[in-house]
Amino acid sequence: MKEYKYKINGNAYTVSVGDIEDNIAQVEVNGVPYKVELEKKAAPVKVASAPRPAAAPRTATGEKVVAKPAVAAGPGAVKAPLPGVVMSIPVKVGDVVKAADTVLVLEAMKMENAIHAGRDGKITAISVAPGDSVLEGTVLLTIE
Repeated sequence: MKEYKYKINGNAYTVSVGDIEDNIAQVEVNGVPYKVELEKKAAPVKVASAPRPAAAPRTATGEKVVAKPAVAAGPGAVKAPLPGVVMSIPVKVGDVVKAADTVLVLEAMKMENAIHAGRDGKITAISVAPGDSVLEGTVLLTIE
């Protein structure tokens, strides 16, 4: 028997733990015997491993399928300098902008990046909308 001494709320207790059979322990507290039923251990939970992602899709010739950004429509195209998500577009078609004006806000790696016009002119087309994911080189808008 193992013997333990406890003090709870100023009261001293001597606890002796005897044999344990089938989750029933023989316990004696200050000389008074008790049969204590122990909590049964739950069976270990088996965690299924997450399935591995499938391989990238391939074409009939075996080449990988990769989405390419749209090709620029002309010299006035403002392209995404890095991949990200379009947060806001503070201009609209028909607005006249200066080279240093912010024409789009792009979030990349949890940072907001102000995309500037790069040239003076008039917005003729907006190719994306807020919330769109874009790749590097994607045409965002056109300025003439």
